[in-house]
Amino acid sequence: MTSRELWGLGATEIVHGIKTRAFSSEEVVLASIERIDQTNASLHAVTELRPDEALAAAKQADGRVSRGESLGPLHGLPTIIKGNVDVEGWATVNGCAALLENIAPQSSPCVQNWLDAGAIVVARSNTPEFCCRWETNNSVYGQTLNPWNAVLTPGGSSGGTAAALAAGMVALGHGTDLGGSLRHPAQCCGVASLRPTLGRVPDWIQTQPEPPIGVQLMNTDGPMARCIADVRLGLECMVTHSPLDPWSVQRALVQEAEQGLPVALVVNPMGRGVHPQVESGVRTAATILAESGFAVEEVEPPRLEDAFRIWRLICLYELLTGLKPDVAPICGTGLSTALAHYEWSEPDLSPENYRRALSERCTLLREWQAFFTRYAAIIAPVSTEPPQTVDYDLVSPDTTRALIDTMRMVVPVNALGLPSAVVPVGVSGGLPQAVQVIGAPFHDLDCLAIAEHIEAGVSCITPLSGDLPCK
Repeated sequence: MTSRELWGLGATEIVHGIKTRAFSSEEVVLASIERIDQTNASLHAVTELRPDEALAAAKQADGRVSRGESLGPLHGLPTIIKGNVDVEGWATVNGCAALLENIAPQSSPCVQNWLDAGAIVVARSNTPEFCCRWETNNSVYGQTLNPWNAVLTPGGSSGGTAAALAAGMVALGHGTDLGGSLRHPAQCCGVASLRPTLGRVPDWIQTQPEPPIGVQLMNTDGPMARCIADVRLGLECMVTHSPLDPWSVQRALVQEAEQGLPVALVVNPMGRGVHPQVESGVRTAATILAESGFAVEEVEPPRLEDAFRIWRLICLYELLTGLKPDVAPICGTGLSTALAHYEWSEPDLSPENYRRALSERCTLLREWQAFFTRYAAIIAPVSTEPPQTVDYDLVSPDTTRALIDTMRMVVPVNALGLPSAVVPVGVSGGLPQAVQVIGAPFHDLDCLAIAEHIEAGVSCITPLSGDLPCK
């Protein structure tokens, strides 16, 4: 097969081809490296590439195939890991110049799980400093560009992984999600992802301090790919239990959702407006599900606005009282400006409101879990707007507040620790459209199954080939 034919394949297809000797891991890794060389100069999605190490690992993988040894579910597959978690022997830079020599002594559990499944780490992906923006730009590696349009953001904070997937650099990538960081870039770049249930994927970053309680409750690692089958494969290989993460839950992945079950449809969250480009994508998904036999009912989950407020009171309070003092001496102007804008945008931040929000979270989660006894999932927008211009959040405090408001259907998922899959549903106005499928705790596979029904009714829109539109 040609290099183009190899880098255009999905992760499931690649692993099958390696195992059946249709092609070798070395050929696939080489195709990935060549594609990175062709596209990364214009995208800045990859921050570090180690071709010699990756090719050596690929040769070892091919040796195991030829010897008939037992092979893992990701055997020989090149992957990309976001620059905010640990990969043994690589620096965990997290977009900060002061951490360029922050070498990880061991891999984070989610990364190690992929390595144990046979994956090969080819590169690290770009992220904003300390993953604290819905953008992917920092003073070390610069601005990651959206492969569809260089003027627009690729999303954040997993924008490097999303852009790499859309451009065909790899077929499976890693991201994290504290406030939509797996889902917003998927929408912006036209790829798929899953934010797993809290505790589903083990997490520990040895090179960083332990996070505050809100981050522990709201952040998770997850897979990104170009199709739902590959996201599922990535998830299945990520969830192995690890004692390194006290939040890690040993619970089997089980699919329960069936056609005919009711799903809740949210088109215009809180009635505060949604862009027509986004709305048409959500309605496309709803139509596909209805035609597939699902009962679609337009209804909001309980107290959505309160869930949105709780995320802001917890997450922004921790960023401003915990992270800001620690990183102020070492961070760049972008993060400094963003943090200042966050402080302006949320005047109700206080220790008392923070405490109350943590308590109220339990009440809301109880009410949402009752809602999920009636509905198999929630079908909703990701951001209520298409990708904004690069660094839109830094223009003024008002634009930061406006950007946060577009995430009012995104961050409640984090506040409550729920799973949510994102699936592309088409292209409109030259930009990808996407929808998120939100489920009850530990119904991760249900989210993916419903997303796959949607995916079956639309055309695949990535990888982008030839001269990327962003050039």
